[in-house]
Amino acid sequence: MIDQLEYNTERVHLIIPEYGRHIQKMVDQATEIEDKEERNKTAKAIIAVMGNLQPHLRDVPDFQHKLWDQLFIISDFKLDVDSPYPVPSREELAERPEPLGYPQNFPKYRFYGNNIKRMIDVAKGWEKGEMRDALEITIANHMKKCFLNWNKDTVEDDVIFEHLFELSGGTINLKEKDETLNDSEKLIRANKKAKAAENPVKKHSKNNHRNRKKRY
Repeated sequence: MIDQLEYNTERVHLIIPEYGRHIQKMVDQATEIEDKEERNKTAKAIIAVMGNLQPHLRDVPDFQHKLWDQLFIISDFKLDVDSPYPVPSREELAERPEPLGYPQNFPKYRFYGNNIKRMIDVAKGWEKGEMRDALEITIANHMKKCFLNWNKDTVEDDVIFEHLFELSGGTINLKEKDETLNDSEKLIRANKKAKAAENPVKKHSKNNHRNRKKRY
C-alpha cells in the first residue's frame, strides 16, 4: 500500500488546476482516442462536466466559448475535435498584451487630475471669443474646486490663474482680466455635500447606532 502512494510532485503537471486531476485525465484519454467521432462525443461530455464544476462561469458572456478554449489548453493543444468556436493556438496564448498608455500627470499639480489638462487642451484649440472665455472660466473654477478638495483651505484666485497659465503653456492668461472665481467657502461646502452623498450607508449606520437602545 505504501509503495502505491503518489505525491503531487511526482504526478503530471496540471495545466489548469481549478478543474482537478480527473478532468486532466479525461482530456488526456480523449486525446488518445483514434476515432474522431468518438473523440467529438467525449469532448462534449467533458465540456458538460467542466460546466458543472465551474457554475459561476454560466453568467459570464460566451460561457461555452471559454470552456472550449480551456479544453484545448488542458490538452496542450493536442486534442483534434470539431469545435463550434475558433480553435485557439499556443501562439495566441503566449502572446503578450500591448503596454497600456498611462496618462502623464504633473507632479507639481497632481491634485488637479488629468481631466483638467484635457480640458485645457480643448480650450486651446477653440477660437478666441465668448465661448472660449466661458470655457476658460469654467476650467479655472473647477481647478479651484479640485485645489480646495485636496488642500482643504482657502486659495486666492491669482494662484489658480497662475497654475492655469503654466499648465496651458502661457496660452490661457486670466491674470490680466478682471475675473472672479467662485467663493472658496461655497466650494468647500459643495465638496462636503458631495462626499456625504457618496457615503449614505455610513451616515445611516451612524444614526442607527445613536438610536440604538441599551439593554441591561
